[in-house]
Amino acid sequence: MATSKTAVNGDKAARPRIVSKDEWLAERRALLAAEKEFTRMREALTAKRQAMPWVKLEKQYSFETPAGKKTLAELFGGKSQLLVYHFMLGPEWKEGCPSCSMAADSFNGIAVHTEQRDVTFTAVSRAPLAHIEAFKKRMGWRFKWASSFGSDFNPDFAVSFTKDDIERGKNYNFGTTSFPVDEAPGLSAFSKIGNDVYHTYSTYGRGLEDLLGAYVLLDRVAKGRDEEGLEWPMAWVRHHDKYSDGKLVELK
Repeated sequence: MATSKTAVNGDKAARPRIVSKDEWLAERRALLAAEKEFTRMREALTAKRQAMPWVKLEKQYSFETPAGKKTLAELFGGKSQLLVYHFMLGPEWKEGCPSCSMAADSFNGIAVHTEQRDVTFTAVSRAPLAHIEAFKKRMGWRFKWASSFGSDFNPDFAVSFTKDDIERGKNYNFGTTSFPVDEAPGLSAFSKIGNDVYHTYSTYGRGLEDLLGAYVLLDRVAKGRDEEGLEWPMAWVRHHDKYSDGKLVELK
């Protein structure tokens, strides 16, 4: 017989429902049905993403890379598809965004697999290349990362904003919300036919959550993300070299 959720020792903590194995199995099977329906919905949504029309890019964009200056078409690296992670690291920033860094901790392992499916993956930031390379070395990352410093690429794909953009509001996620700082995260997909480059997809905000592997795992435990009461959901996230027993530590 299940016990109800009740306060423990008068505080806000709640006792979980304790049930028999048979009762647990019955609830788990019901949840499995919901999970399967969610999977079918996700597959249908994926099909809609892939059926989106394309926009031919007329503007030429230039990037600095460790191999020299490259155009957007050259970032494809011989593949017909390109994924760009818009990493929050502005020209004057001392270090990259902790939340972007949390996502980037999995990029080393992802990029080698996407290349097997005709997709080159790269991060792009407005910071100068030397600044990107220094932060990349500090974090131990090996994925491709280009600088769009001096280019219109970031503002054209709505991930970098002027002071006026921020004050006007509704500057982010296709004009549906406001982003309070000059750099924002995003993911954009491009395809190339011959010398022509096309923009096929972009996503922002919570559309990037699938890149946060830690969240995928935390969503499977009883306490979940455990972010209630924080100033904002990801306020607990730190660069991986700043954790020590779950607390922020200073770099030596």
